[in-house]
Amino acid sequence: MVDTRVPEIKTVEAPEGVEGAGFFATSLEKVVGMARANSLWPLPFATSCCGIEFMATMGSHYDISRFGSERPSFSPRQADLLMVMGTIAKKMAPIVKQVYEQMAEPRWVLAMGACACSGGIFDSYSVLQGIDRIIPVDVYVPGCPPRPEQVIDGLMRVQDLARSESFRRRNAPEYQALLASYNIK
Repeated sequence: MVDTRVPEIKTVEAPEGVEGAGFFATSLEKVVGMARANSLWPLPFATSCCGIEFMATMGSHYDISRFGSERPSFSPRQADLLMVMGTIAKKMAPIVKQVYEQMAEPRWVLAMGACACSGGIFDSYSVLQGIDRIIPVDVYVPGCPPRPEQVIDGLMRVQDLARSESFRRRNAPEYQALLASYNIK
C-alpha cells in the first residue's frame, strides 16, 4: 500500500515587518545588516601557525564560503573584516594599525589564536601582548591554534555583529571615543 498523504510543509517565521496582500516591508537597517553579514570580505593577516588553520577553514572540508566570506581580500581598501592570526611582533604593530586604518567603515576585527589575543606563550619584550593594545577587537577566537570549527564560530559572531549593527553606531560618541583611545582618527 502506498502512502498518498501530503507531507506537512515546514515554513520559517518571517522577520519583523509589515505584510499584506502581495507585499512585505521591513526596515532598511535590517536589509543592509543582512547583506553585510552575508558578504564579509576578510583580510587575512597571518604570521604563523594560525594561518594554516585559516587555510584549512578556507578549504573544501570546512568551506568558509558558505558564510559569504569566500573572497579573501588582500587590499585593506576592499576588506571589511581584518582577521589577525598569529604572533604579532611589536615592530609589526604599526603595520597592523595602518592596515586597520586603511579599511573603510564599517569594519570588524577578529583576533585568532592565543598569540593575537594575548601574546600566547611569548611573554617577551618583542611580542605584542594582544592586538587589542593597538586596535579595537570585536571577536576573539582562542586556541593554539584554534580549530577550523572555532574560526567558523568566530566568523558567525562577526556576522551577528554586522547583522544587528545600527547605521548610527559608527557615528556615536562612544564609538568615536573608542577610536580616540587607540589614537585612530
